[in-house]
Parts: sequence; structure tokens; C-alpha cells
Amino acid sequence: MSDTDEKLEVALFVTCLVDINRPSVGFAAVKLLEQTGCKVSVPDTQTCCGQPAFNSGDRRTTKQIATNVIKAFKGYRYVVAPSGSCAGMITKHYPELFSDDPDMLLEAQDLASRSHELISFLKDVRGFEAKDVKFEKKLTYHDSCANLREMKVVDQPRALLEGVGDLELIEAEDREACCGFGGTFCIKYSEISEEMVDRKIENLLATGADTLAAGDLGCLMNIAGRLYRKGHTMKVLHIAEILAGMGNAPGIGEGRH
Repeated sequence: MSDTDEKLEVALFVTCLVDINRPSVGFAAVKLLEQTGCKVSVPDTQTCCGQPAFNSGDRRTTKQIATNVIKAFKGYRYVVAPSGSCAGMITKHYPELFSDDPDMLLEAQDLASRSHELISFLKDVRGFEAKDVKFEKKLTYHDSCANLREMKVVDQPRALLEGVGDLELIEAEDREACCGFGGTFCIKYSEISEEMVDRKIENLLATGADTLAAGDLGCLMNIAGRLYRKGHTMKVLHIAEILAGMGNAPGIGEGRH
């Protein structure tokens, strides 16, 4: 029986930003996965993937966190994250992290082989298509660095958005440029980060779109925050929310006025 026919047990890696700042993205992910016939579990022992420690050079703490994540998701056929950066951490950097530990390297490689970014999993593994979903907006899409460069998730989100009724997708100039978030980068190099996000929103606004979507909440929060501080009203949503028919909910950062 093929993956598109059988009911799979999938574990959702919620991510810290979704859990703390935008739980609706997690609910949207569960809804979409269930629509493809998956049985979704959310292990309650999961924690941060360890990116902040890893990006800061604290490999000891990162290994401790990664060991817990590997244990929490052991035994699931697939692990799915609504974030290219977290998925990239697990699939690309966990094996590197344990390159000096043969036993843990095998465990890390096993988890990496079962882990996917949400949108690519929906499109490439489950053959998902957006049906009976409408979003009557002009929308532009931001490719996060992790999705674009690590996870190679570029065509999948656009293909799924094409199936959303009444949605008009408008591509921004220099769409592959970083938004300046970069995890701890925006803290260590705040002035550079601010200039980068200003360039990003200038290109986004030039599209005339009234909504921005992306697959990484870190980028979305960074861009939404800058849009708010500069007085712009572009709505910001995770792509999962749109595909799940939750696009009418308040956008990221709305309600702060």
C-alpha cells in the first residue's frame, strides 16, 4: 500500500514559536495532516530543537536538547514541523552534531530520515491539494532561508496556493533575499537585520498584495513586527493557516494597536 493510501501515524514537532506565539499554526498543521489521512500525535516531551544554543556555539547544550528530541520522536514513521528552520536543524545539523558519537549519530540519522517540513510533506509525500478553500486576497509569498536553502522548499507552497480559490499570488522582487531574522542574527547584528527587513518589506509592499504568507514563523514575526512599527497594514499569515481555511483569523501581530 502506498503512502498516499494508508493511514500514517505522524508526529508533529510543534516548534517553540508556534507553541508560544501562534498556536493556530499548530492546529492548522494538524487539520491539514488529518485531511491527508494521517493520524497525528503530539509528543508532550518535545522541547526546542536547540537552534538558539547551536547558533550561539553551545554544542554541549545543543547535544542535550537534541538527545531529548530524538528520544521524544523515536518510533514514529514520520515527523513533521511547520517550520523550515526547525526541520533543517533536525535533518541537517543533528547528524553533524553527533559526528563524534557513533551510537547517537545513527539515532540522529534515523530521525533525520523521517523528518519533513510541513508543506513539502503535504505536497511531496501525501499528494495534498487544497480543495474547497477560498482566500479572496492578493498574496505575496516569502521564502525563508531555511526552506529555500536547506530544505529546498520552493515550488511546493506555490503549487498548493494555486489550488486556493480566488487567491492571486504576486511574486515580489528579490524574493529570495533574507528578511534579517536569522534566529540569533537579529539580536547579534540588530542594525544590519533592521536594514535587511526594511528592504524586504519595501519589495513586499511594492507588489500591491494585501497579505504575506510564508512557512517559517520566525520570518513572519520579524516582518510583521517591522510592518507594524512602520504603520503598514499588510496581513501576515503562515501558509498552513491559509491552506486550512483559517485565513480570516487575525494576522500575526494584529490586535496590538
